Amino acid sequence: MIQDQLGKKLQGIGEEVGMRLVALLLLSLGRLSIAAPDSMPVHLSSAETEVVLQAGREQPSLAALALKGGTSWQNKRSESLIGYVEINGETQPLHWRFSPAASRTSSTGVIFVYDSGTPHLRLSWEWRVRAAHGPLEHSIKIDNLSGNKIWIPLEDSIGFEWRIPRDVNLEQFWVEKGAGQPSDEGTHRVNVTQGYQWAGESSTYAHPRAGQQREIIPWMLVESQGGAEFGWYLGVEFSGRTRISLERVGDSLRVGAGLNPIPSPYRTKLAPGESFETPPVFLGTSRGGPDGAGNVLRRWVRDALNNQEAIQRPTYPLLVNNSWGAGMQIDETVARHMIRDSAELGFEMFHVDAGWFRGVGDWYPDPTKFPHGLRPIADYAHQLGLKFGLWMDWTQAAFDTRPGALNVNDSKVRGWLISDPPAGWKPEEFKGLTVDIGVGAAHDWAARAVNRVVDDYRLDMLEHDGYLVAQGCDRADHPHAPANPGNLRRYQDMGFIWVESSNSTDVSYHATQAYYDIQSRLRKQHPGLLLEVCNDGGRMVDFGSAAHCDYFSITDAYDPLSNRRAFYDASFVLPPAMLESYVERRPSPRIENFLYMLRSGMMGWFTLMLDTTTLTSPQRTATRESLALYKSKLRPLIREADLYHVSPRPNGKIWDGIEYFDPARGHGVLFAFHGSDPGEKNHWFALRGLTSGHSYQLTFEGGSSDGQKVSGKDLMQKGVQVYLPLPNSSELVFFEELD
Repeated sequence: MIQDQLGKKLQGIGEEVGMRLVALLLLSLGRLSIAAPDSMPVHLSSAETEVVLQAGREQPSLAALALKGGTSWQNKRSESLIGYVEINGETQPLHWRFSPAASRTSSTGVIFVYDSGTPHLRLSWEWRVRAAHGPLEHSIKIDNLSGNKIWIPLEDSIGFEWRIPRDVNLEQFWVEKGAGQPSDEGTHRVNVTQGYQWAGESSTYAHPRAGQQREIIPWMLVESQGGAEFGWYLGVEFSGRTRISLERVGDSLRVGAGLNPIPSPYRTKLAPGESFETPPVFLGTSRGGPDGAGNVLRRWVRDALNNQEAIQRPTYPLLVNNSWGAGMQIDETVARHMIRDSAELGFEMFHVDAGWFRGVGDWYPDPTKFPHGLRPIADYAHQLGLKFGLWMDWTQAAFDTRPGALNVNDSKVRGWLISDPPAGWKPEEFKGLTVDIGVGAAHDWAARAVNRVVDDYRLDMLEHDGYLVAQGCDRADHPHAPANPGNLRRYQDMGFIWVESSNSTDVSYHATQAYYDIQSRLRKQHPGLLLEVCNDGGRMVDFGSAAHCDYFSITDAYDPLSNRRAFYDASFVLPPAMLESYVERRPSPRIENFLYMLRSGMMGWFTLMLDTTTLTSPQRTATRESLALYKSKLRPLIREADLYHVSPRPNGKIWDGIEYFDPARGHGVLFAFHGSDPGEKNHWFALRGLTSGHSYQLTFEGGSSDGQKVSGKDLMQKGVQVYLPLPNSSELVFFEELD
């Protein structure tokens, strides 16, 4: 390809100069069809990724993307900016003009500014370098500088069209959310052939029907096939209704990402002085397949998105015991027994799950279960050296009439709901009707409620659950666009009331922004507070949530296979320390089966959902020893090490494994799992990321083999052999660099 040929000719003259010359040469050769420039191309880069940005007179352009020291991709078109607005029911065209005086460039960011005279709008097209390594971040902001209320159509976060020769073979990779339960597939590798069309959607909650494509963690990777693996990836940092699309036609690869345009038509309102911001996206380049991309991206998420105050603590991620082992029957006596036992076994936090409250929407302790309230329970946990966490479904309303409750029959609360309750409707044990926190008064109530709960009950962690962020509403007096009667649909599913219409994405947009504001306020008011995201399981596992929480529940199924599948999938793109597995009691006739259950949830954030006072003596010993091992050896690797998927995705029958390796310290571990198939008693795992010429000392935690000294070359080519004759058993193999 011409970009590769140019890159070879320009070797040795400096990366930045080379990229600028590549862009200029491609422009002169007609390889970049962008608007006539009003500025020289601007270069922006991280350690791995370079972009060339061009300000045209009417539109900006991502002119080129390059993998440092490797290939590059050229864009055939400029960014598409919205072409009209509605004012008082009439359509008015927009004429954008580049404003050099208002635009800014630096080594860490670029903002190209475009103005429209009548009506007076300003559009800021921004690229940022958020960290030394990883992708670059992009967003668009539209300011209403006119004196009129306007309605704007959908502005994509990003759109580009790579020029790709027809004979180049491409493969796309994407990952599903774990949601209520991981599917049988989970990760997808698909050949991007001529005529290929794909769209991946993400939202705050989904319950896909049979045969319907599941929601994705909003990210995808596109790579070359055959020979060296190199490619680029794109992700969306937003928890609302978003969409990524990919299409191959002729010599073009068309890509778009941003808010989900379906149901259409999308529109959103801007009052004078208000702004609309597209969901931020990130764009990066990689080599080495999905794990090569993931090891860079996970580092970027930690550096650019994660809450540094939380992830820098030496005890992050915590070891947690959750009260759901007692279910909705949790009370003061049971909680105290579980707290005492949690401290004795070596846990670091006790988490009270659902069942503590007076009623749905009434977030005060049930006086029959907790006659002294929750504060003494928190104090008891703190006295024993444990942190104290609490479950709360803080956007759900029901029928409780006591002061402070969200009562659907209260006229004020009724106005906040996404829809009126249908005749005969009744709440479930911990589900009600969703309030739209995009409404200012509802947002303020929720912000006060969560702050009160954290203060009153001395929380170290607050978990939210249920359907938190609305993505559909039939109210006409909320800040979002009104529903379209022609495509309005109301229905019930999974215990929730749902509304769908052409305004759904705008409902989601406003509610997500309100949710982020509430989470951010909590962090400011309580700097040490941890925030867990759980939306009936792993339905809000996305990069926007990663910037506004400290860890995720990655699935609502808690068996060993579901936990390993959900972790296998999500760990391609998100830091494993954020990925929480809830581990529930499973049949464990032998201690090897019990350890298999524990270790299936110990590759990331570990939460046991089991009344530990019911464990047998051998199980207690195994739990205590496993927690101690996690603290001393596993947690440092989970926090910092590279991660490799060294087996096919788990299916519960054959062997599967995950490898961690920290090249800076020369330490690593292999999690090896023998499934239910009794036939294969030993298995070879080829490791990755090691230094070929160095030697490594192997230590088998379960004693399945004696310690060995093996070269990195042999470990990566031949592998390490793990012997586990018992089905549903596991092994931890530690390896340390010797020279």
